[in-house]
Amino acid sequence: MENFRKVRSEEAPVGGGAEGGGPGSSPFADLAPGAVHMRVKEGSKIRNLLAFATASMAQPATRAIVFSGCGRATTKTVTCVEILKRRLAGLHQVTRLRYRSVREVWQSLPPGPTPGRKPGEPAASLSVLKNVPSLAILLSKDALDPCQPGYQPPNSHPGPSSQPTAPTSKRSLGEPAAGEGSAKRLQPEPSAAEEDRTA
Repeated sequence: MENFRKVRSEEAPVGGGAEGGGPGSSPFADLAPGAVHMRVKEGSKIRNLLAFATASMAQPATRAIVFSGCGRATTKTVTCVEILKRRLAGLHQVTRLRYRSVREVWQSLPPGPTPGRKPGEPAASLSVLKNVPSLAILLSKDALDPCQPGYQPPNSHPGPSSQPTAPTSKRSLGEPAAGEGSAKRLQPEPSAAEEDRTA
């Protein structure tokens, strides 16, 4: 593929089953009409996505939001959802994973002096069909059916103020850890300190 460059990438039409679906199809059939749909791309900025999502969910009319990402954007999709769940307590979650077919069109680079190729010949193109993972996550303020696959109940300890399970302390490499050696610093006895001052 070193002699080719990608010209375009488009979603290939697939049958309307649960696995495929077109670009506008949603894996959540019973979604409320006022739900916000966030399409996460590989180059999307997380802070921009979260600013819009947080402002949208702050409105009382918005009851649900869907984050969807495809290919390399799936990790960014999960990151956005986890941050939003920490910011807004009590969100129910349903996750759906499926595959989408993406057709990539590649065109050969401008020809240099290569043997066997005529100078006026048009550039060759190549079409590649890929199946890439696609992730859609629904966050809802309203209770969802806990029996459906991919359901997660709201976090019991939301927010960044939640305490870690084990206390951690910063220490240098030479100091003993908690429980190793004496935690009490040795101090000189008062009588010895007084003798040093008088002498």
